[in-house]
Amino acid sequence: MAGCYGPLLILDRGNSAMLQLEQVSLRGGLGGTVILGPLSLGIQPGEFVGVVGPTGAGKTSLFRLLNRLQSPTSGQLFLQGQSLETRPITQLRQQVVLMAQDSRLLGMTVQAALAYPLQLQDINPAQVTQRVRHWIAQCQIPTEWLGRSELELSGGQRQRVAIARALLMEPTVLLLDEPTSSQDVGSATHILGRVAEQVRQRGLTVLMSNHQLEWIEQFCDRVLFLEQGQLRGDWPASTVDWAMLRQRIMTANTDAREEWGDDEVMG
Repeated sequence: MAGCYGPLLILDRGNSAMLQLEQVSLRGGLGGTVILGPLSLGIQPGEFVGVVGPTGAGKTSLFRLLNRLQSPTSGQLFLQGQSLETRPITQLRQQVVLMAQDSRLLGMTVQAALAYPLQLQDINPAQVTQRVRHWIAQCQIPTEWLGRSELELSGGQRQRVAIARALLMEPTVLLLDEPTSSQDVGSATHILGRVAEQVRQRGLTVLMSNHQLEWIEQFCDRVLFLEQGQLRGDWPASTVDWAMLRQRIMTANTDAREEWGDDEVMG
């Protein structure tokens, strides 16, 4: 991974970018601590991008900015050339769907939670039923889960339902924040395979953070490396020295624990 540890910012001002960030920064706390940025880059349609880095690097904050759960302190974000701030929030979140680390079913059963985002779009009930059935099968969700609440599901089962719910919305951009953290190898391989199929078949754009780098290596074609809120690298996945990257992330996490203690190191 020659040259991978120097800062490398790629700014794509072309009209072809699906997502565009221009000098985006996020600050927080009373002292205005920098959480992220300044960050400038473009994400192309149909890219499967891995977002990696040590704990607290800004991965989740980046996803929240792209979904407008947070607003940048400075800079601009664009979706297909249009500022995110000018898009109605409901419309944006139908196009840019975030699967959070700890996804919830909002007190619904699995079946109701899967149908709900489609019902909000006033989709024909027959189409809702058809799409839910399709993604239940694609994501290998057993029928006995459909009447269960989230309290009756394991963490891995909730993650599988959350990914199915995101996919059945047929978004333009899918943000996966640690989607396999509670899943076994077989389930993770299957569900990420379904995501990769959507990338190939209909040009879905995906950004995925994952502390298990083997999933980034297997499925992603591009890797963004964040560290202390800065973009330290942006490489084709085929050029990454994965052993060196794992070591760098591990060292950064160890240093953070020594400085702040385990309870202070956040995801």
